[in-house]
Amino acid sequence: MVLLVLLLLVLFPLKLCKTHTIKCRGHGPHRPYHMSHHSGDFILGGISSHGGFMHTSIEFKENVVPKHYQHILALVFAVKEINENSDILPNHTLGFYVYDSHFNAKWTYYSTMLLISTGKRFVPNYVCDTQNNLAAVIGGLDSTVSIDIANILESYKIPQLVYGSAPVMNDKASGLFFYQMAPKEAIQCAGILSLLLHFRWTWIGVLVLDDDRGERFLQIIVALFSKRGICFALKEKFSKVLSFEDLTDVFKDGARISDEIMDSKANVIVCYGESLSMVYLLWVPFLSLKDARPLRGKVWLMTAQMDLTAYTLQKDWSVEIIHGALSFTIHSINVPQFKTFVESRNPLTAKEDNFIQHFWEQAFHCVFPDPTVEIGMGDICTGKEKLENLPGTFFENTMTGHSYNIYNAIHAVAHALHAMVSPERNVPFFSFNTKFTLTLAFSCIQLHHFLRDVSFNNSLGDKISFDQDGQLVGGYDVINWVVYENQSFYRVKVGKVDPKGHADQAFSINESAITWNTLFNQTHPLSVCSESCLPGYSKKVKEGEPFCCYDCISCPEGKISDQEDMNDCTECEPEKYSSKKQDLCLNKTVNFLSFQESLGLSLACSSISFSFITALVLGVFMKHHDTPIVKANNRDLTYALLIALILCFLCAFLFIGQPQKVTCLLRHAAFGIIFTVAISCVLAKTITVVLAFMANKPGSRMRKWVGKKLTNFTVLSCCLFQAGICTVWLITSPPFPNIDVHSITEEIVLECNEGSLTMFYSVLGYMGFLAIASFIVAFFGRKLPDSFNEAKYITFSMLVFCSVWLTFIPNYLSTKGKYMVAVEIFSILASSAGLLSCIFLPKCYIIVLMPKLNSKEQLIRRKL
Repeated sequence: MVLLVLLLLVLFPLKLCKTHTIKCRGHGPHRPYHMSHHSGDFILGGISSHGGFMHTSIEFKENVVPKHYQHILALVFAVKEINENSDILPNHTLGFYVYDSHFNAKWTYYSTMLLISTGKRFVPNYVCDTQNNLAAVIGGLDSTVSIDIANILESYKIPQLVYGSAPVMNDKASGLFFYQMAPKEAIQCAGILSLLLHFRWTWIGVLVLDDDRGERFLQIIVALFSKRGICFALKEKFSKVLSFEDLTDVFKDGARISDEIMDSKANVIVCYGESLSMVYLLWVPFLSLKDARPLRGKVWLMTAQMDLTAYTLQKDWSVEIIHGALSFTIHSINVPQFKTFVESRNPLTAKEDNFIQHFWEQAFHCVFPDPTVEIGMGDICTGKEKLENLPGTFFENTMTGHSYNIYNAIHAVAHALHAMVSPERNVPFFSFNTKFTLTLAFSCIQLHHFLRDVSFNNSLGDKISFDQDGQLVGGYDVINWVVYENQSFYRVKVGKVDPKGHADQAFSINESAITWNTLFNQTHPLSVCSESCLPGYSKKVKEGEPFCCYDCISCPEGKISDQEDMNDCTECEPEKYSSKKQDLCLNKTVNFLSFQESLGLSLACSSISFSFITALVLGVFMKHHDTPIVKANNRDLTYALLIALILCFLCAFLFIGQPQKVTCLLRHAAFGIIFTVAISCVLAKTITVVLAFMANKPGSRMRKWVGKKLTNFTVLSCCLFQAGICTVWLITSPPFPNIDVHSITEEIVLECNEGSLTMFYSVLGYMGFLAIASFIVAFFGRKLPDSFNEAKYITFSMLVFCSVWLTFIPNYLSTKGKYMVAVEIFSILASSAGLLSCIFLPKCYIIVLMPKLNSKEQLIRRKL
C-alpha cells in the first residue's frame, strides 16, 4: 500500500539556523524507503507506503500492494510536467522527497519529522545549514495516516492536501489545515441514494470499515436512506488487514459476514472503505463456514475511496466477485502522456527511484542480484519485464482515481506558488539585504490564502478549485466493473453525479451500458424485501419487520393506487371514479334523462300518446254533450277531469331533459296541483254519484246537497289546500338544480334537489289522502244499481291509482339518477292512464259502439 506525501520546500543557498516550536523524535529500527530529486528552487518531498509488514510464525515476509507504486509515478510525472511548462513557475523548478510510512503511526511520525528536519539527518526541532523550508504536504491514502501527519504539521501551519480518504473532522482535527482532493462526501451519499432509487433497490446490505469514518458513513446513510423508503437487511463492519497476526480474527468475522450476505435476500451490498478494503473483499468468497460456494449474485456498490488492489499473495486470485459491480469514483480523465511515461520506467536506469526495485521484485516475483548477499531462491529480475503484462490488480498503465488526485494536487500547489511569486504581488517573494543575503518573504500562512483561492484548468480541461471548506469542487463518476475470463477488467463509465447541474440532472445513469453479474442473465437485478405491489394495491407493513417488508392489499372501493408500492390508496376526485382494477381514475359521464336516449324518448312518446287519447275522449264527450251518459254525474266535472288528465300526461315533459332552475321549481308543484285537481274531480264525482242516488229516495234530505255548488266547493277547496302546501314549499325551501357525484359511481347525475323532503312527501301524502278518500266513498257506493252506478268504475280507478303510488315510494327510493326520474314519470303516466281507462273507456264504449244504451230509460233502469 502506498501512502504518498508530497512536500513542497523552498531552497535556500545560505546557511541558516531555525528552531521550531515542536519536538518530535522518530522511532523504528529501519530508515524508510525514500526517493529524492531536489535540484530546483522548490523541493517536493513525499512519504509513501507500499504496504504494511505482514508475517507468520514461520517466516517474516514483507507483503505490499504493488499497484500503489503508480501514486509515486503520478507525483514524478506531475512534477516533470510542471517543470517543462514555462507558463507555470517560470524561472523556478520543483523537486520532491517521497517516504514510506508503512501504514504505521510511528513510521508516519518519523517520516514527517524527516521532512521538517535538516536534510537527510534526523535532527528534530532544528533546520540548520543550507536548507529548504517545507511549504505543503500531499498525503495520504489512509485517513488515519493523514491525521498523524497533520499532528506534526499543525504547529508549523503547513497545508496538507489529502488525496486519499478524507479524515474525520472531529474536535481534534477540525483546526488542521486539510485540503481534500475529493468532493464532499455528502454528494457521494446523495449519488448512492439516487442510484438506489433509480433501480428501486429498497432492501440493501451495508458493509463498512470498522473505524470512525465507517461509523460516520453508516449513521449518515441510515438516516438519509430511511427517509426515502430504503431498508437495511444487514449492517456489518469489517476490520483492516494490516498483519498476519490479525488474520485469525479477521477470517472468523469474515466467515460470519460472508454467510450473512449469502443468506440475505438483499442483492445489493453497499461497501464503504479505503483502498485496502478491496483486499478484504477478495477474501470474502473463500471465507464461508457453510458449503464451498463463490459469493455471486450480488451487486457490489462501492464508494470512491475503494480501488481494485491486491497483495502480492493474491496475484493469481480471481476477481470475478466484482464483475458487474458499480462504483463511485472521483471524476477523472485519462492523461494520455502518463502511459508513455510509465512504460518508460526501468529499474536498471531509474537510479534515483528507491522504490522501483522493491516494486519490481514484488510485482514480477523475481530478485535483483546483490553482491553482498548470497543468491536465494527465485528468478532473477532482468529489467525487461513488461508492466503491461501485470494483472490490473497489481498495476495499471492508465492513471487511476487516486493518482489523478495526486496529479491535480501537485498542480494546485504549483498554481498557488505561481500566484505567490507573480510580479503583480505587492510583497516580493524574495528580497536582498545590504549583504546580498537572500531571505524568505513568505510563510505557509500566505500559501493557505492562495490555495483557498486557487482555480485553474489542468492540462485535460478539468477545472480545479476548492470550496470554503477546503474540499475539491466537483462531482463523481459512476463506473461499471467488467471482468473477463482472463481476469483482466475494464471500467465502463455509466453515469455521473454533478452537483452543479440542475436538480433533475444532478444524477444521470445509462442503464443500457451496464453489464450485470452473469447470475442475473443481463437483466435488471432486484433487491427488495417484498415484491412490488401492483397498481390497485397498497402496502401493509408486516408486524415486527422493517417497513420495506409488507403485504399487498387491494384498495377499498372508491379508492385507487396508480403506482407501484403505494403506502395508501387515494380517493378519486368527485368528478371521477375508480376503474375495476382500482388503478385509474376515470371521468364520470354526465347523466340525466334526456330526449335523445331511448328511455326518455319512449316516455315522451307515451306522454304524448296518452294526452292525445285523452283529448280524443274529451272530443267525444263534447260532441255528445247532450246525451244522457255525458250529462250524468256532472258534465262539467267530466270535462275538468279530462283536461286535468291531459295536463297530467303533459307534465311528464317537465321531468325529461337537463334540469334547469325553472323546470325544477315547476315540476313537482305543477304535478302536485294538477293531480290534486284530477283526484278532487274524481272525489267530487264520487260524492255526486252517492248523493244523487240517495237523493232519489222519497223524502230524502240529501236532495239539497246535490248540485254544482258542492262539486265546485269540493274541487276548489282541495286544490287550494294543495296550492298552499306548494306555495309554502317554494317560499321556504324550493327545489333547485343539483349535481350529484356520489349516488352513482360512474356517473355525474344532474338532478333536481327537492329542497325539502318534508314538503315533497307532504304533497304526495295529500294526494294519497284524497285518493284514499275517493276510494272509500266509491267503495261504499259500489252496490248501487249497475246502469246508474259510476262509483264502481271510480273504485277500480282509485285502486289502480293507489297501487301505483304505493309502489312508487320504494321504487323511487331504491333507484338513482335518471331511473329515479323515470320511475316518477312512469307513476304519473300509469296512474293517469288508470283514471282514464277505468272511468272513461266504458262510457266511450257505450257512446261510440253502443249508442242504444245511451238513453235515459237505460240510465234509470233498476235491477229486478
